[in-house]
Amino acid sequence: MRAHDFIVVGAGTAGSVMAARLSEDPGVRVLLLEVGAAEGPPAMSVPAAWPTLIGSEVDWGFNTVAQVGLDGAVLPYPRGKVLGGSSGINAMAHVRAHRSSYDDWAAAGATGWGYDDLLPYFRRSETTEGRDPYYRGTDGPMHPMAPRRQPPAAVDCLAAFKELGHPYSADLNGADQEGASWYEMTIVDGNRQSAADAYLRPVMRRRPNLTVINDAQVHRLMISGNRCTGVEYAEANGQRWTAWADSEVVLCAGVIGSPQLLHLSGIGPADALRSHCIQIVADVPGVGENLSDHPLGSVVYAAARPVPPGENNHGDILGALRTDQTLDEPDMHVLFCDVPLTPSAMLGPESGFTIGFSLLRPRSRGSVRLASADPGAAPLVDPGFLTDERDVAGMLAGLRLAREIGGSDAMARWRKEEVR
Repeated sequence: MRAHDFIVVGAGTAGSVMAARLSEDPGVRVLLLEVGAAEGPPAMSVPAAWPTLIGSEVDWGFNTVAQVGLDGAVLPYPRGKVLGGSSGINAMAHVRAHRSSYDDWAAAGATGWGYDDLLPYFRRSETTEGRDPYYRGTDGPMHPMAPRRQPPAAVDCLAAFKELGHPYSADLNGADQEGASWYEMTIVDGNRQSAADAYLRPVMRRRPNLTVINDAQVHRLMISGNRCTGVEYAEANGQRWTAWADSEVVLCAGVIGSPQLLHLSGIGPADALRSHCIQIVADVPGVGENLSDHPLGSVVYAAARPVPPGENNHGDILGALRTDQTLDEPDMHVLFCDVPLTPSAMLGPESGFTIGFSLLRPRSRGSVRLASADPGAAPLVDPGFLTDERDVAGMLAGLRLAREIGGSDAMARWRKEEVR
């Protein structure tokens, strides 16, 4: 048995921040449990190598269930399995949502989660240079930065947005959240900066009140009455432990891991949990429901000439655009990538570039459900992509935008033909 004030489950983006902030008080004992390793492969530090991390030892390797809205396709669903979580394997984009998305949270009942409420926390998380300090931070642990070197194909792509009448934004995270921009990435001195790099690693060895245990698989939450009092977990050697929390257990296991753990602990839809012979603690049908994710499509072009790579994550240009000018805010991201990005089952050209497009506010909803009562078994992940016809219409509009960008005069010297 081990006793602490706070137990944080999951050392991804949220857990890294939570454990670091709680342990600033030397009188508070914090236990952080992470199922992944403390360190990953060298490619984690190399910004351009992020595609190689999908399916690697630092990826959970999840797949979706067959997607009804995608003709039964089963998609890889990468999630980071390492200190830093998905911030250790993603493409490092540092882009806030449009303020209207946060304000809609508040309007729906999430008091205190509007844009103006969250802005002080956005600022506190980051250090930026040459940005408006009303919107941007100057002394936080994350160091997002736009590319210092502007590769020629990306320059032409930005010109393509302008050619087609889309506005330019000097800072999509600042006052002007609409338009095309050189967007920021969490890359410092040429290396990825994950949430663990920013928040955890600088303090882990000098805070005796913070205990970080890697390779720790949490099996279930300990519930006493109406309160969560601790967790059961197993270390890599098979040793099983019970850890108790005098104050709180904080679930930071992500959009997949947190509902899965609640289900394993008997908190969720009773009938579904009984089918796995799990004792019911609380019948809460909403746990694991309403999964929402952004569908991402792409138009891939074979290159007429070699496309010089950027110095960062293969993509330097991002547009936050309205597919319909009657809308009040952007509904689509359109992005440039200096390599051909195709789904794993499709072959692309040896040399090419991609114009990607992603729906910002999808209406489709899915779920996370148990496949079995085994804590080590992958759950059933169903994002429900394109099950709402409004998302189909939105993605078709995004496809048209992407083709306009890729087919523009500004991109003519790079474009041989559309291939995917």
